[in-house]
Formats: sequence, structure tokens, C-alpha cells
Amino acid sequence: MGVVSVNSAPHGSAPTAGTAFTRSPAANAELALLLEVAGTPKPGNVDRARDHPDLHFEHFLAGAVGARPGLEMAAEGSSLGRAFERAVAGMSAQSGGNTQFGSLLLLTPLVRPASTATLTPETVTRVVEETTVDDAVGFYRAFEHVDVAVGDPPDGMEPLDVRRGTAAVPAVKEREVTLYDIMARSADHDGIAAEWTGGFERTFATADRITDDDGPLTDRAARAFLWLLADEPDTLLATTQGEEIARSVTERAREARERGPNAVETLADELVAEGLNPGTTADLVAGGLFVALESGEVSV
Repeated sequence: MGVVSVNSAPHGSAPTAGTAFTRSPAANAELALLLEVAGTPKPGNVDRARDHPDLHFEHFLAGAVGARPGLEMAAEGSSLGRAFERAVAGMSAQSGGNTQFGSLLLLTPLVRPASTATLTPETVTRVVEETTVDDAVGFYRAFEHVDVAVGDPPDGMEPLDVRRGTAAVPAVKEREVTLYDIMARSADHDGIAAEWTGGFERTFATADRITDDDGPLTDRAARAFLWLLADEPDTLLATTQGEEIARSVTERAREARERGPNAVETLADELVAEGLNPGTTADLVAGGLFVALESGEVSV
């Protein structure tokens, strides 16, 4: 995990230059959420320069702080489902609604191995593959706290529709569905589920990009966002607006990236005005920031 040099001393005494402390994984996860929303421009997303009509920058700040107890539960060994539900419950304790549900679904399993071993694609994959039916129950209960945009379930899976929240728990238990099973059934159309079942490939690639970049981390986060958006269509956009619009936004991101910073700023304003929110891309940036912070290669 990242080691940060700071001036730290008891109140009223002179600081000792170069004192080192280690930020906990839960603290790095909270910081990743804060850095992600502070990056700008992030086309279509809330950032420090842009709000949505009913979802503002401060809602994301409050969401990140509120999620911390759940992230600490994950670090301390609580079941992943319970930790995730607690993180979502805390995140939702602000007036904006859903700010970081997807980010927390990505961060909660990442925090666990970072607390006990070296964080790698292999160690986090072991964590998610070992999830249980009880973890799935916690996941379903999390939907009681906020409204989350999800697509219709496949035929025959209606009893397991996550939008049913706790009403789906009996079916989850009867079918003995684990949280990893749920992610596997959604991986072909949900970017966060695809990370769970694909070794967190884009998360770690984003971390590498952030680490290899330079400048303030908020600027690196914004550039990583544009890179991700131009690389693949955002799955939240595909769910809420349709695949054709999601693909068109990716094409617009590629064009803006080629044309330079002014074009990216213009695209950011346009997507906000059009109500097009590539939220899964922002979730991946939060995950990448966490991995980069834990690597010790970047610091704040």
C-alpha cells in the first residue's frame, strides 16, 4: 500500500520533516472516490466543474465519506456482501441519491486483499470467486438504499431481478446463488461485473496508465477517464440510453481526444447538457486510482 511522506507532529509541537505513515486501504479507497470526482473534465459526469441538475459535486464528496465504514469492514474481514451493503448505505446518506454504487462494487473486493496480502489481479480474483450466498444476500439488500439503473433480467431469471431488492432473497437462497454467480450472469452487459469475472483487467490497466502519467492525480484521473471512454462504450450508457448511443459517445470521445483539450471541454459540456452519463467509466477510474495508490507508485 502507498507510503506517504508528511509533516506530522503532536498539536503545539514542531513537525518532524519526512515523517512517514501508511494510509490504510480503506482510507485509500475513500481517497480514490474523492480524487475521481475531483478530476475534470470528465465528459458527461459530475466533476468539480460540472453538476447534474439533481446530482452535485458535494453529493459525491458526502458519498465517499459515508462509504468509509463499509470499506473498513471489508478490510477487517467482514463478509464482502455485508461490507458492500454497509458502504452503500453510508454512501446513500446524502440528498443526491446514487453517487458511487458501481465504484463501491469494484472497490470493496479490492480492499480485502490489499489489507491482508499484495493486491494483484490474482489475489482479488480469489476473493470474488470465494463469495457466498450470504454475500449475494448483502448485494441484494444494498438495492434497498438507492435506485440503481440496471437492465431487465434474462428470461427465467425474473425472481433474481436485483431491482426486487430483499424480495428476491428467498429465490437467491433457494437457488444457492453466490455473488460471483450473479456477476458472471451479468458480465456480458455490465462493465463492473465483467471486471469481477475478468481478473479486473481494465481496473489494473487504468492504474498503470495513471501511474505512468504525470501531474496532479486529479488531472491523471480525467485523462484516464477519456482514455477508457474512447476505448469501449460505457455499459451504463448502453443500459440507460441504448447501445447505439453508447457507441456514438465513444466515437465522440475519440474525436475529442484527437482534437485536444478544448474539444474535450466542449464534449464534457455537451454530454452533461444531453443527459448522457458514462458512469461505469467513472467507476473504473475510481478502481484504478485505488490500485495506483496501493501500489506505492503514486502519492498524495
